[in-house]
Order: sequence, then structure tokens, then C-alpha cells
Amino acid sequence: MSWDFALILFVLLVVTGAVWLLDLAYLRSRRRQRGAAAMAIFDANPTGVGTFEAARLRQQAYDEAHRVPWWIEYCVSFFPVILFVFVLRSFVVEPFRIPSGSMLPTLENGDLILVNKFEYGLRLPIIDKKVLPIGEPKRGDVLVFRYPVDPSVDYIKRVVGVPGDVVLYQNKTLYINGQEIQHTRDGDYFEPDRSAYVGRYSEQLGTVKHDILLNKQARQDFMPISDYPYRNNCEYLGNGVRCTVPPGHYFMMGDNRDNSLDSRYWGFVPEQNIVGRAFFIWMNFSEPSRIGRFH
Repeated sequence: MSWDFALILFVLLVVTGAVWLLDLAYLRSRRRQRGAAAMAIFDANPTGVGTFEAARLRQQAYDEAHRVPWWIEYCVSFFPVILFVFVLRSFVVEPFRIPSGSMLPTLENGDLILVNKFEYGLRLPIIDKKVLPIGEPKRGDVLVFRYPVDPSVDYIKRVVGVPGDVVLYQNKTLYINGQEIQHTRDGDYFEPDRSAYVGRYSEQLGTVKHDILLNKQARQDFMPISDYPYRNNCEYLGNGVRCTVPPGHYFMMGDNRDNSLDSRYWGFVPEQNIVGRAFFIWMNFSEPSRIGRFH
């Protein structure tokens, strides 16, 4: 969806920009020439009216000859706005809406978030080719990316494994490179999608401390929803999954561990699918108090 909007915005930018350049280089001078010619014709044919009225009619003749066609006026007016929006969302920040509860309790359905587009490098719009590497995603980062199964759909999850990591999720416990990622109970959380309370736990990935949801009693079966690139890097167990993250790819999981369709089911996210790092809730119309940064 965001790719479609980016393409539409790019087409509008090209069309309005072309008209703006054409107007600047050629059409404006033609209008001025027509206006000057209209005044010259008026001056050559005295009307016999008073000085004030003659000046008004002379200006009216100029204005009519110099009138800007509506399509040029709209393009010239909107071009700077479209250029600003295009540059802002292509290279700086882009807004997204959270459509599900897979990232509870960090992000709720209806949160409107901002995504940093330059933290991991500058990419050319539309073709998404990285032209200036700046940084790499780290464990614990919350990323927006194009869903590998259907790149027209945007997903948001947390980075759990980076290239080279061995990620094991078994019996509701996460292990990275053989080390257990500890989580401590932090009360209960009411999950709206299930209309039930579920355990809230605190976890730390890298330098990022965040909350997750877990139902320790509920069974969770893991099977791939389809074949995917580097499928042989993953081993599906009866109560978990073990994957070795290939170069240039990332292993993603939702904070709502029992209710998230993520890398445990459809594999790895290639680097070129990454849109940016989510970092700020700029609005939630149902709960404005949620506005602010998150981890």
C-alpha cells in the first residue's frame, strides 16, 4: 500500500514539476508577451473615456491576455507541497498506522506512528535501492518492512536475530546464540483481540528493554505457512523453532508472542525489504495519552 502511494506521489511530482519548469522557462514569458500586445492594441485604439477608466480597461485587457490556465495554476501551486511531502516521506520520516495487535503491549491497534527512513541508509524512492549506507538494524529495534510473502503489505515487528545469529524459540522462551533471554513477570495485560488477560513480561534485547505478552499455559504449534528462501536454515520442533539467520536477513518477532504471524512462520526479512525504524507514536485518536516515543 505504501509503495502504491509512493508511486502515485512520484507521478504527481513529475507531472507538476514538468509543468512548473515549462511555465518558468517558456509559458510565463509568452503570457507577458500576450499581455504587452493586448495593452499595445488598447493604446492604439483610444476609447475616449476618462483617464481612470482607460487605465482600468487597459489593465483588464492585460489581465485577460495574461490569465494563467487553471491546470498550470494548480500544478505550479501544488508542486512545492508535493516536493516537500515526497522528500520528507522518502528520506526522513514516513507515517504508518498499526493495523493489528501483534505488537502489544508496545503498540496498539490504531496507533499512528512515525518511521525513521535514514537511520539504516538512504534509498532511492520507488526502486528502494540503497545509495548511502549509514547503519544496520540491531536486536531490539522495531522495524516496518515489506512482508516477504506479499511485498505490497507493510508489517511491523521487532528485530530478534541479526545476520549470523542462531535463534531458538522453545517452550515460550527465546534463546539467541545459545543464551537464554530472560523475561520477568510484570503483571497482567488485557488483550482486546481475545477479550482476556494475559501475562505481561519485561525482556531485554541488546540495549532495548521492552515488554512482551505471554500465555505460559497455552500451547503454540509452529509450522511454516509456506516455503520461503533459506527454509533449510530453520528446524521446526514440536514446541518451537530454531533458525540460523542468513547474511543480509533478519529474524523478526512480534511482542505479542502468542498472537503474531512473524519469522517463526514465514522466514527471514531481507535487508532490501526494510522501510525504517519505528520510533514515535504521533497520535491515537482513541487514546491520545499514548503519544510519545517507545522502545
